[in-house]
Amino acid sequence: MQRDSLLERKETLQQLNNAKFGWFHIKACLVSGIGFFTDAYDLFIIQLAVIMIGMVYYHDELYPVSETLLKQSALIGTLIGQLLFGYLADLLGRKKMYGTELLIIVFTTVTSALAANTAAPNGLTIVGMLIIWRFLLGIGIGGDYPLSAIITSEFANTKNRGAMIAAVFAMQGFGILTGSLVSLLVLFSFSNTLNNSDPLNYLQIDHVWRIIVAFGAVPGLVAIYFRMTIPETPRFTMDIKGDVGKAKKNTQQVLKNNSNDISEDGTSLDDSNQKIQKPSFYELKRYLSKWRNGKILLGTAMAWFALDVGFYGINLNQTTILKQMGFGSGSDLSQYEILKQAIYGNLITSALGTVPGYWLTVLFVDRWGRKKIQIMGFVALTILFTVMGLCKDILGHYLFIALYTLANLFNNFGPNATTFIIPGEVFPTRYRSTCHGISAASGKLGAIISQVWFLGLGADNFQAIMLVFAVFMAIGLAFTFLIPETKGKTLEEICEVQLKSSQIQCV
Repeated sequence: MQRDSLLERKETLQQLNNAKFGWFHIKACLVSGIGFFTDAYDLFIIQLAVIMIGMVYYHDELYPVSETLLKQSALIGTLIGQLLFGYLADLLGRKKMYGTELLIIVFTTVTSALAANTAAPNGLTIVGMLIIWRFLLGIGIGGDYPLSAIITSEFANTKNRGAMIAAVFAMQGFGILTGSLVSLLVLFSFSNTLNNSDPLNYLQIDHVWRIIVAFGAVPGLVAIYFRMTIPETPRFTMDIKGDVGKAKKNTQQVLKNNSNDISEDGTSLDDSNQKIQKPSFYELKRYLSKWRNGKILLGTAMAWFALDVGFYGINLNQTTILKQMGFGSGSDLSQYEILKQAIYGNLITSALGTVPGYWLTVLFVDRWGRKKIQIMGFVALTILFTVMGLCKDILGHYLFIALYTLANLFNNFGPNATTFIIPGEVFPTRYRSTCHGISAASGKLGAIISQVWFLGLGADNFQAIMLVFAVFMAIGLAFTFLIPETKGKTLEEICEVQLKSSQIQCV
């Protein structure tokens, strides 16, 4: 029976690894990708919303501390969500947790759009309410990172696995771009009332930011049903639940595009031979205590940490940085013009740098390899941030914008994509989601630190900020060399998984 079980497992893995790219793979990418579209829209739309909230409720700008707390709250929640959902997905299953995080995102997006000052004498301000709702929003967004990466990775074939995971993450680019487009369309729809003789039309601006924030719930609503009906991954079913028969059946069904025949709870009709092997912290600690395993987690976590110092430092403060380039600056501009120019700046950098960068990764990641692209990106970013930091005053307006757009390009055709892809591949099934969550949470810790530094240094110290980012890109480059290349290898070959009797051993 044990030999039959091992044979079935090998056959199932061969089916997954050698499957032709088909409709189920496309569906898996779309279902996961819609979540990342929503995540990016919700995370980064705040940079435009804070401008409008400052105009409406403070008749100028938000206090720097209030603005930073608004941006930090979602990041802190995301860090917690990545750790929590990453662990639960290994303990309870990918399917059981998938969809839950999207429900949190949709609910908290709507409540954020409806936030207001409380009526009590000592009640919360609108900023306080938004901080609470965006913290909870972040928990949902955090859960999406390990779950989407792992589900896509464990269903993918070997040949296209990198491109599939990259395509899921690339939906972030469309989310950021859509945020700018929606903001521009909503702003134009209010142009008759905002662009008139009354420069202080606060009520209309209040409507604008609430509409663009609320739109973030729409794509999430579309994806909830599909996330809750996606089958459990065969690797989890085999390696943790111990049900090889069910895993083989599910694999055959999904690859034949007959996934509707899979039982909703993802369990077999006869569970009598199941040997549940739930992972434990002790087992994970023992696995990571070996340097050849522990150095990989150190590499993925530190590379992501270093990358997000710069990535979120730029993207969550893009409107402030764009003012340094002339977008939305000037004391004689109306509120309408300030908002329009800020949105134009975001739109240009997203369309020319962010979105193309993501899809260049999709195109080349399975040809060049993950590690090579990550090294290339970190090297380019180190150079670009150094040049922008040292030479801002002599570059000229248009050349500086070009370099800034290139930085966005190499963020995404580089480590911003690969730091997401690699942790979904380099760890065994038993700890894959937990370790991805730890790596992703390390990135968000870097993002949180970058916001504190940005507040402390201030926009006037723009050149110093760029140089700090350059240092962290060099740190990310150094830690990349701890990570193995995963191109062209099965997940089991990458993790050096061995089969002994009925147990799955990770060496």
